[in-house]
This record gives sequence, C-alpha cells and structure tokens, in this order.
Amino acid sequence: MAETMRCVDIKNGKGPASSLFLATVPKPQPKAADALVKVKAFGLNRMDLLQREGMYPVPPGVSTTLGVEFSGTIERFGGDAERGFAVGDEVFGLAYGGAYAEYIAVSTHMLMHKPGHMSWEEAAGVPETWFTATQAMYLIAEFARGKSILWHAGASGVSIAGIQLSKADGASAVYVTAGSREKIDFCVNELGATAGFDYHTQDWPREILSATDGKGVDIIVDFIGQKYFQGNLDAAARDGRIISLGAMSGTKLPAGVDIGAFVRKRLRFEGSSLRSRDEDYQGKLRNTLVDHAMPKFADGGFKILVEKVFPWEEIVKAHELMESNQTKGKIICGIG
Repeated sequence: MAETMRCVDIKNGKGPASSLFLATVPKPQPKAADALVKVKAFGLNRMDLLQREGMYPVPPGVSTTLGVEFSGTIERFGGDAERGFAVGDEVFGLAYGGAYAEYIAVSTHMLMHKPGHMSWEEAAGVPETWFTATQAMYLIAEFARGKSILWHAGASGVSIAGIQLSKADGASAVYVTAGSREKIDFCVNELGATAGFDYHTQDWPREILSATDGKGVDIIVDFIGQKYFQGNLDAAARDGRIISLGAMSGTKLPAGVDIGAFVRKRLRFEGSSLRSRDEDYQGKLRNTLVDHAMPKFADGGFKILVEKVFPWEEIVKAHELMESNQTKGKIICGIG
C-alpha cells in the first residue's frame, strides 16, 4: 500500500475559504533532482486565494494542492543530491505547488539552508515574497547601486522585502505608496524607506516628481495595474523601468491614457510571474537571493515580518484573515 499524508484540499475543487479541509492523499515521490521535505510550516499568498476560487490555473504537471512556500527537513532524495544538501538538513524554499501538506517533493534548485536563529515560521514566510522582490529588482529591472526605486503596496510582503533589499544594496532613494498613514509610517520608520505617499489622500505621481526635483524614479514595481498605469508613466525617470507583477485594479486601460512617455522618456515596461519559470531560472534566482540576502538573514539584519501563525487545522481562518486585507506581514500555518 502506498504511503499517505495529510494535505489541505478544496471541497468540489474550488470555492470560498470555508471549502478548505484536511484530506488524506498519497505521499509524493521525489524525482531524480528532487528532495522530499517533511514540512514544518507553510506561508499563504494571494495566488492561493485565486487558485482556491478556480481563477489561477496551476502549470501542467504540478500538484493541485495549494501552497508555494514552506520550511522543513529533508527526508530523502529522489536521486543524486545537489552539492551542499544532505538528509536531515533544515531548509526553506519555493515550489510550484503542494506546500499545504505534510510532505512536499521539490527540486533542490529551489531550496536554501535555514539559518539556525530563524524559526520555521519565519523561514516559511521568506521564499515567495523575497524571490519575487529579487526577481523584480535584479533579474528584470537590473537594479544597481545609486538607482531610485518605488514600491507600490508598500506594506505588502513583496514590498517589505524589496524595501529592505533596495536600502541594503545602496538605492539612492526608496519610495512607497500605501493606503494609510500607519502603513506609510511602518515602511519609513521600521523598514527605512525614504518617503511614502497615501494613495487615498495624495497625488502620488506629483509627490514623486516633487521629491525627485522633477526627475522621477528609475524603477517602479507595480501590483495595481490599470489605476496606476498613467501615474507610473508620469512618475518614471528617463530610461526608467516599470515592472508589472499584478493588476489588482484591473487590466483594461481607460480612454485617454497618454503613452507618449514611452518614447519621450525611453521607458521600458515589463511584466513577469514566478510560478511559470523553469527550474534553471528558479535556481539562478535562488542564487541571486542567497548572494544579496542570506548574509542579512544570517545576522538578523533583514526583518521577516510574520503577522500571525495558525495551526494548519485552522486554515479556513488563515484564508479569511488574508482576504480581509488588514495584514502587513506574512500569514503562516504550522504543522504539528
């Protein structure tokens, strides 16, 4: 009889948070380049909500179980282990799916060693947000010391990581937008952002231009889409990069959008996602994150903000909290 494990499943394949429940399924079997990891904790991400509702199809051949980030211990390998990993190692990493479970089979290219001082819950909250921020900054926007950068949704998990990476690697200025003074103060006072702007009460493109003496910012990382499209063009500096990682306000632009800045300022607009990237790309991204962030993780210089930890038996409450949009840090579920 095949070995089994428990995982979070969805009644009828999709539905509201209340449709989540614990099920018994076959234990995954690692392929040649995979490690089988016994999961200690996993992180929640907004894509999980979309997938739960049936609006985020998983890549072909990927586990339909929710979850893309986790921490745990390596139980065994499917074949030869990647150099530097061994059975019993405490690791954290990114996956294409399947993290809401007691075990996950994942490529070792997507694993990192957990620093001893870092808790399982903190480690589980690192991969998706820090990988995404690293990808946007270094692999797409080609960030370099001395460039200025604007992170929209400043109190989101990705931007919390991005603000810290930007500051540590010598950005000339780090700006944020957020929906409340509390969130802006958090980004400035706790994370070290240069300044922040409340999109409810301030004309943030005008404020950015004022703060930069009319120059604008070199890099903009956006999750909002339609509502910010014109503002991003206005706030970008000459030869600026606008990185689109989402479209929370919609994808269809209104009449009257002026795209003249693309030519006038020589702007580059590029979108990206992480889950669709192959394992070689993920390995390159992991190595970039290790180079830029691991020393700060190891010495505690980077803050890993965990909003709340739930036992995974309370996965419904965890999803409901994420849906409330009232959090600043990560929501984590612990197993066992």
